[in-house]
Amino acid sequence: MNATFTFRKKKLLENVSKINNCKNIISFQPENIFYLTGFWGEGVVLMNYNTTKLFTPTLEYFRALEDSKECEIKKTEKRGSDGALLSLISELDNNCFYCIDNAGYNLINQLKEKTGINKIIVNEDPFFKTRSIKDEIEIKYIQQAANIIDKLYNICLEEIKEGVSERQLQAILVYETFKNGGGFPAYKSTLNPFIIASGPNAALPHASISDRRFKRGDFIVVDLTLRVNGYVADATRTFGVKTINPELKKIYKIVQDAQILGLSKCSNKMKIGEVDKTCRDYISANGFVNEFNHSTGHGIGLDVHEPPWIRPNNEELLMDNMTITIEPGIYLESKFGVRIEDSIIIDSKNHRTGIRNFNKFEKDLIII
Repeated sequence: MNATFTFRKKKLLENVSKINNCKNIISFQPENIFYLTGFWGEGVVLMNYNTTKLFTPTLEYFRALEDSKECEIKKTEKRGSDGALLSLISELDNNCFYCIDNAGYNLINQLKEKTGINKIIVNEDPFFKTRSIKDEIEIKYIQQAANIIDKLYNICLEEIKEGVSERQLQAILVYETFKNGGGFPAYKSTLNPFIIASGPNAALPHASISDRRFKRGDFIVVDLTLRVNGYVADATRTFGVKTINPELKKIYKIVQDAQILGLSKCSNKMKIGEVDKTCRDYISANGFVNEFNHSTGHGIGLDVHEPPWIRPNNEELLMDNMTITIEPGIYLESKFGVRIEDSIIIDSKNHRTGIRNFNKFEKDLIII
């Protein structure tokens, strides 16, 4: 485990050093602090090739002692950014460049004013670039999260019935998530842990949970995202209730085939924009030019949505051990929606297809 943290720090410092020959890092973001130390909580990390220091307030200090790896832990006198700034001031060198993840405009200005240091580089890219290539421990936890999601879809087969509400199904799945050892990301953009969208609600890719009850003929989009030990898996299945008319079945098959094509395009050193284009062109060729209204996927890891972004015209290359989603969809306003999503890893060394799918649950249309 400790060797893993050493390797992560080395790779991050290598990526940061490409910016103005910078050799010092200040991290305020919980995801990055966890990545570097194993501690998820209130704190700040100051790091270079020689040392890693974690500053944390008194109420977090003993948990930090227990959870963190390969770092010196320093107790701050105050909570929040003021406490972190006061602790950092005596540690900084006016002659050095410091690369900082996104800490907010006001905090950066305070840091510059209080220290007199102008060599502050605010750039999240090296952090995301380093985190985009997963190590064995990260892959293990993402797989465990995906396994729980597959179990939840089997529970959906038992619990989806006419008359059951979106909220009731969410309650069951939340309970089963915790029962199976999972947890949830803290989204800022939604009040719900899951997307469960039925009938016309399914036309909204990020629908909110409602008390709408499932009806015969509905498509139900069930988008499940959860964590294990900090790491996220994300998958979506669309179920039918009782009887689905042939036109809806046809649209479901278009989305299913688009996802198959997108997955087949994923490989080491493939241009990311080509993956999106493959899905989008197929859906457009089948008459739904404007009804696929989001990107084809995104990176997963310590954030639910993180680079690489599987979207149009992205010239970046997929690389081995990147973990991403592929999730095409078709949405007809006020009528219905279909989305199919898997979490996958790019793995040209061990898999003939170039990828491994973390999710195993069936993707043929299931009508309950």
